[in-house]
Amino acid sequence: MKLQKDYIIVGLGIAGITMCEQLQKHGKSFVLIDSGVPGSTANSGGVFNPTVLKRFTAAWNAASFFPTAIDFYTLLSEKMQLEFFIQTPIFRVFKSVEEQNNWSVASDKRELQQFLSSEFFKNKNPCIIAPVGFGKVLGTARILPEILLSAYRDCLFKGENLLSEDFDYGHLQHFDDRVDYKHISAKQIIFAEGAKVVDNPFFPKHTIIGNKGEYIIIKAPDLKVEALLKGPVYIIPLGNEQYKVGATYSRDDFSPNTSRAAKEEILSKLKSFINCDFEVIGQDSGIRPTTKDHRPLLGKREGNKNIIFFNGLGSRGFLMAPLLSKILYEAIENNVPIPLEMNIQRML
Repeated sequence: MKLQKDYIIVGLGIAGITMCEQLQKHGKSFVLIDSGVPGSTANSGGVFNPTVLKRFTAAWNAASFFPTAIDFYTLLSEKMQLEFFIQTPIFRVFKSVEEQNNWSVASDKRELQQFLSSEFFKNKNPCIIAPVGFGKVLGTARILPEILLSAYRDCLFKGENLLSEDFDYGHLQHFDDRVDYKHISAKQIIFAEGAKVVDNPFFPKHTIIGNKGEYIIIKAPDLKVEALLKGPVYIIPLGNEQYKVGATYSRDDFSPNTSRAAKEEILSKLKSFINCDFEVIGQDSGIRPTTKDHRPLLGKREGNKNIIFFNGLGSRGFLMAPLLSKILYEAIENNVPIPLEMNIQRML
């Protein structure tokens, strides 16, 4: 006798979490399958940012993603009684007066007024090299991915919604009205595997371009940075005089290992805008699931109507996932069309 569920979800990252919340909200039964091996969500910097600070523009579709995401993380924090979503500004280091002027122009634009403060801030930290000062980004936050993932995993386990193992694609059978996986039968299966989806035989691999990111962890007692700081790299406060610094972007190395080259790149950039002593105490790496057009991949392939994908979130997963999970749910349950720019069909 098979265990009957409405859904199987594969992958416990931010896509998997937001999809679980959608299903619970609508009273759908599900089981999530995940091995517990850290993925791109766990290894990310946890920066929630609706802007592109290299060019002083709003992130794609930020005006739609932003309010849904703020509501989602606020409510989830309250529901779990867990402080994993810490709203804090990002201070962007200006490299020149020209950049400062460009910021002023950008902050006057309608789509950026809620995100870029028109006020400039002088540098008062002797350990930061910022003679032209900072711009302040609003609506930003630090998400604590390890705390969120660990606590959410515990919730799923207690609710008997978690199968803790590697997914074995050879055991998946799909029919016109259901999918079967080992002892579980469900109406639909949603793959929310992040970069691991490249091993999925049902997924069109040409649609994903891996993007490896690495961070270093430093201990810097004199730095005393409390907000998120963005110069050539991010400085992300972790507490206890520790900071996460990065990240790199590589499309040539997809190994899970950290590299000396990435470490040296981050150190070079870090030393260009801080002038205090620090110690490197760790290094992390992860593969971001990005696409050629930097848009998500939602939906199904022709011929596999019960096999669904929630992927391609890249480095903006925390911002996009809450609204994307709503869009995907409405498409599955109520046949609401997925916008073409998000639909996996555009790449097939």
